[in-house]
Amino acid sequence: MTSRIRTDIAHNARVWNYWLGGKDNYPVDRAVGDRITGMYPSIGEVARADRAFLGRAVSHLAGEVGIRQFLDIGTGLPTADNTHEVAQRVAPDSRIVYVDNDPIVLTHARALLTSAPQGATEYIDADAHDPRRIVRAAGHLLDLDRPVAVMMLGILNFVLDTEEAGSIVRTLMAAVPSGSHLVLTHPTLELGGEGNAEAMEFWNANATPPITARSREEVASFLDGLEILEPGIVSCASWRFAAATEVAQFGAVARKP
Repeated sequence: MTSRIRTDIAHNARVWNYWLGGKDNYPVDRAVGDRITGMYPSIGEVARADRAFLGRAVSHLAGEVGIRQFLDIGTGLPTADNTHEVAQRVAPDSRIVYVDNDPIVLTHARALLTSAPQGATEYIDADAHDPRRIVRAAGHLLDLDRPVAVMMLGILNFVLDTEEAGSIVRTLMAAVPSGSHLVLTHPTLELGGEGNAEAMEFWNANATPPITARSREEVASFLDGLEILEPGIVSCASWRFAAATEVAQFGAVARKP
């Protein structure tokens, strides 16, 4: 698998790791990350707010809602408070399936498999563009007749066609029962993110995979047919938290009725 890792071009998982203060990145990732930060200084705040949102959402779902199964698509590189760590602190019997197709994430996947003995974790090397394969593979660990929290943090922005992105969400949510939840974050040029447009253009010219921002209306379309939890589609920094500043990244949690 390591032969698939390219160190000559910046990659999202590694740049995101750099913005979060991690060490699993290369000089090209740090160079692009620094250029992006120069164009859009709040990008590090976006990364940290997205991670904090994950913690609050998973804690709520494992706690108040009682979800015991999580399907985390677009996992990224392991950092502090990964989904299984947050969920299993609340409910040690939680079962988590991680999904990513980045070879460097795969090489670190063992760090994601340190489950509490009462629960279980698994890693699937798969692409979000193939949701049916993800569902088939996830069914080996998860009971798809019981509610599942489908986590899609910062992943639909790498599906450039909005119709395709919506189809991926519908396929995943069709495979899980009533009481399941969808958790997502997505970058936007709203919420003060207009300055991010130049940074995204630079990213698409100098890094991989290409990215797109979406409006609140477009993000809302991914939640059609689901019951959106309060406070709705908001800056992920402000979801059930009194944030001092918003970031240009929508966050939402919705329930399948």
